[in-house]
Amino acid sequence: MKRRSAIVLALFVLAATGQSSAWAQTDPKATEQWEPVPRIVAPGSRESTPPSDAVVLFDGRDLAQWESSKDHSPARWKVHDGVVTVDKAAGNIQTRQRFRNYQLHLEWQVPKDITGEGQARGNSGVFLASTGPADEGYEIQILDSWKNKTYVNGQAASVYKQTPPLVNAIRPPGDWQTYDVIWTAPVFAADGILKSPAYVTLFHNGVLVQNHTQLAGETTYIGKPKYAPYAEASIKLQAHGDPSQPISFRNIWVRPLD
Repeated sequence: MKRRSAIVLALFVLAATGQSSAWAQTDPKATEQWEPVPRIVAPGSRESTPPSDAVVLFDGRDLAQWESSKDHSPARWKVHDGVVTVDKAAGNIQTRQRFRNYQLHLEWQVPKDITGEGQARGNSGVFLASTGPADEGYEIQILDSWKNKTYVNGQAASVYKQTPPLVNAIRPPGDWQTYDVIWTAPVFAADGILKSPAYVTLFHNGVLVQNHTQLAGETTYIGKPKYAPYAEASIKLQAHGDPSQPISFRNIWVRPLD
């Protein structure tokens, strides 16, 4: 008797499932999702204005959100006229706050009268995760790539020494450039083994130049990239030692995505 009841119940469930499946194929409401409702984020009134949930890293007034990468002392780059200009003697600066996954916006400018060529022409970088006081971490290259020949995985918007940009979307020296970044940090197991690699999507001046690009590890000037475990990291701006005139930054904000 119990076996017969079980068979009847199974047939009932099968029939109900079949009806549900048929309903899903014929009623558009079956594929409508109503919850959870996405929270509201007010976009900036202009392209450069941060959205309502952004962490403003630099708004033209001071470097309160930044520190020296070398010794964690206050950042000593020059703030003037709503921008901050690299002080090469002071070294790299990084955010006081640490991040994992995020959306980043920053704007940078190579001086109109820039001199030099190749890597010695408006060189800098944004490290999406700083893992040391010098140039350790994961770098997106900043460089004057306007009619300036260099190795392609070292031009502007490259994942430095790893992946060239899809196209060269550079504006001429003196114009402001924008980077909009989606950073997916690498994930490590408790024993330090890599579980999933880092990825970056980058728009340069509104043009897609890195499309969910997988990184082979930290970006290095010499040698092959490799991963080293970390949890959260600062965003770092590079004071490159080339002899050309220093570049400037403005309108830097980040939206954590964790």
